[in-house]
Amino acid sequence: MTPYLILLAAFIVALYFIFRNKKSKQTAQNKMTETDRQLLLSHVAYYQHLDQNNRLKFEQMLLDFLSYVRVEGIDLVPDATDRLLIASSAIIPVFGFGQWKYQNLHAVILYPDTFNKDFQFEGGDRNILGMVGTGYMNGQMILSRSALLEGFSINADKENTAIHEFVHLLDKSDGATDGIPENLMPHQYIIPWVKMIHQEISKIEAGKSDINPYAVTNEAEFLAVVSEYFFEKPAQFKEKHPELYQILAATFSQDPVKK
Repeated sequence: MTPYLILLAAFIVALYFIFRNKKSKQTAQNKMTETDRQLLLSHVAYYQHLDQNNRLKFEQMLLDFLSYVRVEGIDLVPDATDRLLIASSAIIPVFGFGQWKYQNLHAVILYPDTFNKDFQFEGGDRNILGMVGTGYMNGQMILSRSALLEGFSINADKENTAIHEFVHLLDKSDGATDGIPENLMPHQYIIPWVKMIHQEISKIEAGKSDINPYAVTNEAEFLAVVSEYFFEKPAQFKEKHPELYQILAATFSQDPVKK
């Protein structure tokens, strides 16, 4: 065998082992470990309340999400808990759909804390917990790590920033972030839903509703805020807001009280 053929053969063998190792590594990364499951059980109440078959479904959807959305950090390195909580926030609103891909998202960027409109997370005037990027930031979501962790803490009550932002993405999937996810909400509910939004906003403004006052900002924020409540405290939400609950259950194709 000539020296050229020997070098060529060696090169092919080297490529074989490189790609085999890369494939093995990717396969390992695409498996749920027992440590991952314990993290989910410790932090994600939604996952805790699922039966075994639905936990497996949740895990597969979570892994699929992480296969096409990057989780990055600014002044921090995202850890396993960060990644699992972000992915859980993405899966919870779409769990009833079975198959869903966030076509309008390719990266979630974690900031250490709250930030301002200029994306600064130090100094004063920092009151943004999360946002869906637009313009040059299109396809990206920015989240405060502190808000992410708080949303899954036992003190979270009916608020979860990450779920809030993923609901904005679902709302945006029909082409407009307007609080009316027309490609998800059954058509017969759209007009009643719009009426309910304005009725409930009036109650919030009059101090006669337990819904977070941020919901009065606009229709899009109303949808995101009540969706947090729907998933975080479903029994309480159903008791106090049965009509809103009915429409959201139909929109998200799931009834979290019964799961």
